[in-house]
Amino acid sequence: MGRQSWSKWYDQLVLEILCWRSRMLSIVGGEGHSKFCDGVPRRDFLKIGALGVGGLSMPDILRAEAQAGIRNSRKSIIMIFLAGGPPHQDMVDLKPDAPLEVRGEFSPIDTNVPGIQICEHLPLTARMMDKFALIRSVVGCAGNHTAYQFWSGRDVAGQPRGGWPSVGSVLSKLQGSGDGSPPPYVSLVEKCGSIDWRNPGQSGFLGSEYIPFRPTKGGANDVELGALTLDRLQGRRRLLSDFDRMRSRLEASNAVEGMDSFQQQAFQVLTSNRLASALDVESEAPGVRERYGRGTREHILDGPPLYNEYFLMARKLVEVGVRCVTVSFGRWDTHSSATQPSNFASLRRFLPALDLGLTALVQDLHDRGLDEDVSVLVGGEFGRTPKINVHGGRDHWPPVSFMLLAGGGMRTGQLIGATDRQAGEATDRPVHFQEIYATLYKNLGIDAANITLPDFSGRPQYLLESQYRPLPELG
Repeated sequence: MGRQSWSKWYDQLVLEILCWRSRMLSIVGGEGHSKFCDGVPRRDFLKIGALGVGGLSMPDILRAEAQAGIRNSRKSIIMIFLAGGPPHQDMVDLKPDAPLEVRGEFSPIDTNVPGIQICEHLPLTARMMDKFALIRSVVGCAGNHTAYQFWSGRDVAGQPRGGWPSVGSVLSKLQGSGDGSPPPYVSLVEKCGSIDWRNPGQSGFLGSEYIPFRPTKGGANDVELGALTLDRLQGRRRLLSDFDRMRSRLEASNAVEGMDSFQQQAFQVLTSNRLASALDVESEAPGVRERYGRGTREHILDGPPLYNEYFLMARKLVEVGVRCVTVSFGRWDTHSSATQPSNFASLRRFLPALDLGLTALVQDLHDRGLDEDVSVLVGGEFGRTPKINVHGGRDHWPPVSFMLLAGGGMRTGQLIGATDRQAGEATDRPVHFQEIYATLYKNLGIDAANITLPDFSGRPQYLLESQYRPLPELG
């Protein structure tokens, strides 16, 4: 993306952030002074607080964390969704000795972990496989074309009224943001074409209080603008400058006197520019910025864009305290047809972009000392057929798929599970979807086997089914 296009996108992004802030913060000053952007007259009081977790205002959260001895917990997760069902046998489970109609066009290459081979179009990942854990035997896929199971870990069948909450919404409910910085849950997932890949990047039975903040294109539908209009919001630089001047005036006046330290801390968080800065990838050092690559906003195959910038945004967001960042990257639904490119032509475009962005993210987390605290999950909703169809594509295949994990203090540099000679069935160590999510919740400090949350009827619901426990292989 060119710098001019990026600037326009970022201007709209900051508009979204400021509108989101307007729901969190109500500030009123002295008579005769100008009004704030929401049109409320300024009188002599200051109120902080609509941001809440479990009914608590931000000052309440900060106070409770202090009493519990919690100091800037940085446990978080980045979930990278390969929408449409990525072909495991062309990426991480190649079968070079299988018949031609199964093995495909790509060759396996060695990685830096003896005994593990992956696709030739993932050379950067191969060189740092010691920082990943590869699961080739994922079972329990629901087989439907939504992101529901990936975001929540739960099958769409048998869900309670309102649906199962996504991991990000659970974290918002139970933990809030890592250091009080809003918001705890950010979605960089876009709605594209006929399928809403965001679903349920929502909150299920937890309610709308725990939906994600969406700074990406179309995010205005996910924030409440109230009295704000585009005409009244005349540009990010002026708005941010006004916000900073307002903060300085209030801090220099008597308006903040009488607030306890937690209210003042909440005020500082809500009026800071940290969120906007985290989403501004061009503010990074040039070397770091270029390492992630420059993706395209084009919606390929009617799916999410190959937008490498999202990997960098995700790292910057967890650094400022966001608990969960969800990312969609490309559309991997490569049935192929007479009018669509083949599975292999699509992958020749997708895989190098994924290889670049993902390895830059994982290396960056290690370089910044975040690899123990930040878990990374990469996968899709199911696998693809062992046999290549007549159009050079692969069709849906729920029996087995893969997941790639990194960070989170997990034991990486290992391969878990195996499939048969056609990559059609798990033959060794089948790993259920929910075992992976039990592991991720464990990494985040949440005991999914014992914690319950009330649904719309007040009934306690476990986050996962009781028989699924964290993977012992990952520590």
